[in-house]
Amino acid sequence: MTTALELADQRHRDHMRTLLAQAVERFGLDPVGEAVFGWRDRTIGAAARGPHGDLWVRVTTEFPRWAHGRVWTGNADASALSGVPRPEVVEVAEWDDPPRRVRAEAATLLPGHVCSPTPFLHRRPEVGDGWWADLLGALDRLAEQDTTRVAVDQDTVTRRLSVFFGDAVDPTVNHWRTAHADLHWNNLLGPEPGILDWELWGRAPAGLDAATLYCHSLTHPETAEQVYRVFADQLDTPDGVRAQLFVIARSLLRIERGDDLAVAPLLHQRARELLGRTTAHPG
Repeated sequence: MTTALELADQRHRDHMRTLLAQAVERFGLDPVGEAVFGWRDRTIGAAARGPHGDLWVRVTTEFPRWAHGRVWTGNADASALSGVPRPEVVEVAEWDDPPRRVRAEAATLLPGHVCSPTPFLHRRPEVGDGWWADLLGALDRLAEQDTTRVAVDQDTVTRRLSVFFGDAVDPTVNHWRTAHADLHWNNLLGPEPGILDWELWGRAPAGLDAATLYCHSLTHPETAEQVYRVFADQLDTPDGVRAQLFVIARSLLRIERGDDLAVAPLLHQRARELLGRTTAHPG
C-alpha cells in the first residue's frame, strides 16, 4: 500500500519533471537524457541539445524568502573562478510557481560520468593517478582565489564543534581559503576531472574540501587512504583536523534528518581518532 508520504514524494517528483520540461522549452532546447534528481529531490537535471551542442539543464525551487543569495546563485557566480574544471552557466531563467520560485540554469556539459551515485563512496572510482594530481592542482588554484562569498564562517564552526565535541577541540580557525564546500563523490567526474554543483562555494576553513572528500571516502577504505596520501599536508594540520570534525558534525546532522544511518559509526570512529590526537584548546 502506498503511504501518504510516498504519494506526496511522487507528486513532488512529477511536478519537478514538469518544471524541467518547462525550463528546457524556455531555453529552446530538446531533451536528450534521463532526468536525475539531486539530494532529497531539491533539484532535477537532464541533458538537452541545442544549436550549439549539448547542455545540462538544472532546476530548483524555493519559497520566495529563500530564493536569493549565495546558494541560489552559486552555480552562476562560479563564473568568476578560473583554472577549475567546472560547468559554465550560459543561461538562467526564473519564474513564479506559487507558492514557490523556480530557478533554471543551462550549463555546459562536462565529459565523463559522476564518480559515485551517492555522496559516500562504495566502490573504487574509475580514475587514474593523473586525475588525483589534476584535482589537487585545481583545488589549490581555487583556494587562492579571492571572493566575498562565505561558505562557512567562524560562528558556524564554533557552534557546530562546540555542540558536538564540547571543549575537546579549539574551534578557532587560523587560515581561510576559497573552497567548493561540498566536495563529495557525487559531485566529482571521471575519468577526466570535473567538479559539479557550485551552490555553496566561498571562503571556508583551510582544508575543508580535502576533509569533505576524505570523510565521504570512509565507506571505501582503500580510497580513503588514497585521499589522505594526496591531501595529508592539509588534513594533518590543526585547521585540517577542525575541518574534518566540522564535516563529521555536518554529516551526522544530515543522517539524523534522514541520510544513510549506516555511515554514522564510521564518522564517530573518525571523530574519536581525531579527538584522541588533540588536547583541549590546541594551538
